[in-house]
Formats: sequence, C-alpha cells, structure tokens
Amino acid sequence: MTTMAVRAKGAVVEADHELLELYMSEYPSLLRLASLLVDDRASCEDVVQEAFARTLVAWRRSRGRINGPAFVRSAVLNGARSRLRRRTVARKYEPMLVQTQRTTTADDAGVADHEAIVAELRRLPDRQREAVVLRYFLDLPEAEIAETLGISPGSVKTHLHRALASLARRLENDR
Repeated sequence: MTTMAVRAKGAVVEADHELLELYMSEYPSLLRLASLLVDDRASCEDVVQEAFARTLVAWRRSRGRINGPAFVRSAVLNGARSRLRRRTVARKYEPMLVQTQRTTTADDAGVADHEAIVAELRRLPDRQREAVVLRYFLDLPEAEIAETLGISPGSVKTHLHRALASLARRLENDR
C-alpha cells in the first residue's frame, strides 16, 4: 500500500470514529426528536438510522468538514417529513376504519394532556413544529436551530412565536 493510501485509510478510520462518537452522544436526543414528529417507535428508529447512514456518506465525502450534529438533525427532520408524506398518501387509499372512543380516567389525565399537546404539535406547519421540537424538547439554542433548519435566527424566533401562539389558542379552545 502506498503512503497516500495509508493516510487516506487512516483518515476514514478517524472520521468513522468521530461519527461513532456522534452516534453515541446524539442518538437518544435524535430518537426523541423523531418521536415528536413521527408517531411510532419503529419508524422513529428507522428515521434516525437512515439519518446516520446519510451522515456517514456526507461525512466521508467531505472528509469530516461538515457540522455533524446539525447535519444529522437536519437528516432526521427530512426523514420524518418524508415518512409523514408517504403515510399521508397511503392513508388516502386505506379503507375508512372505525376508531373507538377511549374514556379518560383521573390516572390518564396526564397521558391525555401529553397526547393532546403532541396531537396539536403535529398539526402545526412543518417549520413551526420543527422549531418547537428543537427548542423545547432538545433544548437547542436559536443559533443551532437556525443552522439545523437552514434558516436565519430571526426566522427561528418568528416560527417559535407563531407556533406557541397557535398552540396556546388551540389548547385553550380544547378545554
């Protein structure tokens, strides 16, 4: 093997190690992010795994010059959007199913509130929903949200303000 090939192989191993560290540190928060956008655990895990696969390809192509956390978060958001679009199309062609109404007990009140919030969160426009999830569920600062979504920090503030106003209005109407 030539010296150049050895250096290149060493760079790939180093990049793979850095990506493995990113995976170990970010996987739980990315899974939580996906779970707020997509409703079942298996799909969430698939979205996160696919995001890391895309990140690996981009990481190797750029030789580690990309911002790993922002890139993988963006990949999770894009994967969740795609998954939801495919489901929307599939549901249009499903036969109508009768849904049973579940009664709420005092013990289920907290679960019901959480479900109501998540349901209203899913009704928000994509950018608003993503900004809220990144800010309030992953505790990211506005600058990182802006980088993840590829928008300006001012736009992040606007999306957050509109989303919170909409959520407050909708949740108040439901009471």
